[in-house]
Amino acid sequence: MRALILRHDPGSVAGLLGEALAEREFELIVQNMGRSVFDGTFTDPFPDLTDFDLVVPMGAIWSINDESQVGTWIKRELDLLRAADADQIPVLGVCFGAQALAAAHGGHVFRAGTPEIGFGEVESLDPERLPPGPWMQWHYDVFTLPDGAELLAVTDTGPQAFALRSNLALQFHPEVTVQMIDDWSAMHPEGTEQAVAEVGADIDQIRADAAANRDRARHDIDTILDWWLRSVDL
Repeated sequence: MRALILRHDPGSVAGLLGEALAEREFELIVQNMGRSVFDGTFTDPFPDLTDFDLVVPMGAIWSINDESQVGTWIKRELDLLRAADADQIPVLGVCFGAQALAAAHGGHVFRAGTPEIGFGEVESLDPERLPPGPWMQWHYDVFTLPDGAELLAVTDTGPQAFALRSNLALQFHPEVTVQMIDDWSAMHPEGTEQAVAEVGADIDQIRADAAANRDRARHDIDTILDWWLRSVDL
């Protein structure tokens, strides 16, 4: 089986999620998009969906509403997600990818009252399918649910997960590792410092939490994938 990983910026790697998919014998095909964390330009065509069994849009440093950065591709990506849905090709969206899934199917994405950065538990409405974490968060936007979606988890900020037909959206970052956090910090040190200060977080604590939660997160990713992939016949 083949999974198309949409890597919106250089930091949006599949991490622990990609590891879990590879263990399930998915071949991971990565479509690199934005040129850097400062330049989201992507004008190449998207791959042909008929070549894939699964689509995984990952996170991004930008908002889906930031036309100055994502304007060259976001409308095309939303069309791609709608086409996958129409063709019953499962989509697993993470953070930005979850927001894109919501927007593609009629939800709205807008600035959150308070950004979420760092590890924390989510309120799971079905812990056996979606464990409560703690999960890594790093986002400024929030979304409303598309019509017909099943809400799976929330925080005070907004929805954290939903299922809709063959789509699963996860607002949090199950994939994160210490190395990824280090890479995010190195790619945009000023932005990282400003972001964590804004919410009273500490990057060293986030790194420590990523290390402490790695094995538990990897186990919980398996829990999520086991029921969801089975539900979409993969």
